[in-house]
Amino acid sequence: MALQDKTIKLCNCNRTMPLDAKALAAALKSKTPITIHTELCRKEAGAFNEALRDPEVLVACTQEAPLFLEIAQAAEARGELGFVNIRENAGWSSQATSATPKIAALIAMAALPDPEPVPTVSYSSKGSVLVIGPAETAVGWAERLIGQLDVSVLVTPGKNTGAELPIERKYSVWSGQVAKVTGYLGAFEVEWAQHNPIDLEVCTRCNACVRSCPEGAIDFAYQIDLDKCKAHRVCVKACGAIGAIDFNRTDTARTERFDLVFDLSREPALKTPDLPQGYLAPGDDPLEQALAAQKLGQLVGDFEKPKFFLYKERICAHSRSGQPGCTKCIDVCSTGAITSDGDRVKIEAHLCAGCGGCSTVCPSGAMTYAYPRVPDIGARLKTALTTYRDAGGKEACLLIHNDEDGRALVQSMGRLAASGTLLRGRSRPVSTACRGLPSRMIPIAVFHIASIGMDVWLGAIAYGASQVVVVSAGNEPEGYVEAIRAQMAIAQTILSSLGYAGRHLELIVADNAPALETELWALAPALAPERPGTFNLSAEKRTTLDFAIDHLAKNAPSPKEEIPLAAGAPFGRIEVNRATCTLCKACIGACPEAALLDSPEAPMLRFIERNCVQCGLCANTCPEDAITLVPRLLLTAQARESVTLNEAEPFNCVRCAKPFGTRQMIDNMMAKLTGHSMFAVGGSGGGGGNALRRLQMCADCRVVDMMASTDEPSIHDVSMRIPKL
Repeated sequence: MALQDKTIKLCNCNRTMPLDAKALAAALKSKTPITIHTELCRKEAGAFNEALRDPEVLVACTQEAPLFLEIAQAAEARGELGFVNIRENAGWSSQATSATPKIAALIAMAALPDPEPVPTVSYSSKGSVLVIGPAETAVGWAERLIGQLDVSVLVTPGKNTGAELPIERKYSVWSGQVAKVTGYLGAFEVEWAQHNPIDLEVCTRCNACVRSCPEGAIDFAYQIDLDKCKAHRVCVKACGAIGAIDFNRTDTARTERFDLVFDLSREPALKTPDLPQGYLAPGDDPLEQALAAQKLGQLVGDFEKPKFFLYKERICAHSRSGQPGCTKCIDVCSTGAITSDGDRVKIEAHLCAGCGGCSTVCPSGAMTYAYPRVPDIGARLKTALTTYRDAGGKEACLLIHNDEDGRALVQSMGRLAASGTLLRGRSRPVSTACRGLPSRMIPIAVFHIASIGMDVWLGAIAYGASQVVVVSAGNEPEGYVEAIRAQMAIAQTILSSLGYAGRHLELIVADNAPALETELWALAPALAPERPGTFNLSAEKRTTLDFAIDHLAKNAPSPKEEIPLAAGAPFGRIEVNRATCTLCKACIGACPEAALLDSPEAPMLRFIERNCVQCGLCANTCPEDAITLVPRLLLTAQARESVTLNEAEPFNCVRCAKPFGTRQMIDNMMAKLTGHSMFAVGGSGGGGGNALRRLQMCADCRVVDMMASTDEPSIHDVSMRIPKL
């Protein structure tokens, strides 16, 4: 259903927002007049109840969404019900009177249909948990969790002062040092090595060793303090036939599987920036441990999450024939979900946290984000910017933030502005009231800020946005922040080179509303294209980049044919040293993007610059080191046409005259092998002259010549030379 046919319920929230019903109706092209309510969630709830007769209702309030849903359920409403926040995002601002275009844009975005569902990834956890840590801490938490989870304990080396293992053997207790933890919720595999002489699985806790130890090196944790132990070995004798103590034991490796891991070590076994689902590592802080223990009980059962990515192995530039290429997705992944797997990468969907950083840094588009897909994101941005512009808005700035702490940070600015809170800081010589969001800034919530990359940013600028600002509340791993900054630098170079003045792309890291408010209000609008683009963003990353860059180049204030770029950019050409290139064409086989091409007519190396992603596979594969990468952006039609990088005189077979290679390659081979004993006339190989001549034959003639030769050595000749024993 079109936006014009939806029923829109607006409320000025007890007259705290200056909403203009007539202007909004015009901006939204509403077929019916829009009523501005004052207390839609209280005295005017009846008006909402009446609206539920309509097939689709959009309420411009998110705070009272649970109440409205409850009313709809009680009324047995069958229509669709949606919500959008215009209060903190627009109405509560010092520029609220000029925020009508932004409010219209927010409503238009909210009215779009939901994206198509994506495939899901399943987890199953039955509640088996391994508690890792010093005995006094690990056993204490095991005792608390035993009633709700299937508990096991791994006691790690330490003093374990005052620790006691339970008198009853209610759960498994092992000791050792963690060697490796792999897996995810419902499928963790923990490997550890036992160092202590006492095996807790064999120990009966009879206390014979405790009584007999002259140094008091054994307590009720039943682990020997090797710093106190003087090697009397009295404990071994006391243990007797039980055999739980063995000082000659080498480190014994053991591996077990668990659904959950509760790691209480000061330094956790897993150190990835984002830990896998089901692995909780609160450290040695008691409060953090209590909060983590509370989460454990919520991680039992069957769960699903979206499969956040799509991977096209065919165009992946990771590797070819063992030669390294692009590793950007592996380098940026904060969970270790992406690993090398020969000539491709392997993604463990259960470990993927949905950051989308892999798709942002991927130069070829082999890795794409699917939650939502780029065309769905593009539809939101295009709708917002078109509605904003048609409503009279100017210098639109898209404010991209994540759906959790980023959203809370942005919306807290609105609350501070509505309350008249005074702010003071280094940039404020005197206290001033918080102003909320500027009216030109349109908030866009995404699952993770790293999922939006250069293709979407440039697409938004081509659609008419003055700026794209990405907000981090400070909880994203530094790797993502660096990746976003690097990609923004490339995109900004393109925009600046084309004459678009100002800073179009900004990443702001702020962990509080006053700091964010200062940064946002300090941003000066940048120059956008006079004519906005009409294209749609594509699921193919390179196609989207082509559309966006072509539009920006055609409407550029300072048109360019070529833009030099820094190393690491996903655009460029290659230079070939013709003096050393033998046209072996290994680079063609290595190129996953069809940027390097053969020619059926003659020995020739051709190149299509538009397809090149500067992965370096061609340069790494070239046996003559004849290839050099040159990052740049070519904006002429030549970028889509094949150009010849090298060509050579063909070499004709000396037997049938069929061309089968290049003269340079054959001459080089002849020069290198002429002096070799196997190819010398009368050499140890026999038939050396024939062998050398065969290098100048095509494959078919080489076989024919070998079969026709009478002086070729045979296996019979070789066997006759072997001395008999």
